[in-house]
Amino acid sequence: MTADGEIIHFDNVGLRYGTDREVLSDLTFTLFPGRFYFLTGASGAGKTSLLKLLYLAQRPSRGAIRMFGTDAITVPRSRLPQLRRRIGVVFQDFRLIQHLSAFDNVALPLRVAGHREDDLVGPVRDILDWVGLADRMDARPATLSGGEQQRVAIARAVIAHPAMLVADEPTGNVDPDMALKLMRLFEMLNRQGTTVVVATHDLDLLRKVPDSLIMRLDRGRLSDPTGALRYPPRKTT
Repeated sequence: MTADGEIIHFDNVGLRYGTDREVLSDLTFTLFPGRFYFLTGASGAGKTSLLKLLYLAQRPSRGAIRMFGTDAITVPRSRLPQLRRRIGVVFQDFRLIQHLSAFDNVALPLRVAGHREDDLVGPVRDILDWVGLADRMDARPATLSGGEQQRVAIARAVIAHPAMLVADEPTGNVDPDMALKLMRLFEMLNRQGTTVVVATHDLDLLRKVPDSLIMRLDRGRLSDPTGALRYPPRKTT
């Protein structure tokens, strides 16, 4: 994090795959710690591509990205895992490992980071209890509902206490009641100090987090580049 408190800064960022036209163009914005952001836009607007830049799965074709005070473009590959550990990711399709239990899926980031087995049990049990799955620790993904799988995915994303959580259409495969429960989990995490970025096409979700800010993508560009972050519209009576 830099002296002025920013967590991520994009400066004139563009992204293209191969020789195709840019899927993201001229993105300039700053994300600040402890805020809740929604990323919206029509299908094909570039939401997933922008998220990939945010969680360092993709490097831009041009422009500059600064993350946690580090130049994310020139950072050596050997330091990328260190940066990535500060970012939790929740995917729409869950991406759980099917032959592992809920407990082992959640414990995976800690094992990869080298934590001792004796140090895993308490934190993993606590986080599964936090998402309401204390009684499903031994269940494998195939035996869990869509909402339960997404909660396991959220637990896995936050078990290492990331500075930022990035979620790609996290409510796309669950019913409206479960979608609301998932958003409440994100809000709780945000109140604990984590920066949250949720990509969604569901405009109704935007109104459920009243203090959130919105980034709107339109064909790869922020729809209002001079002031892209806007509070969501209020319902009128």
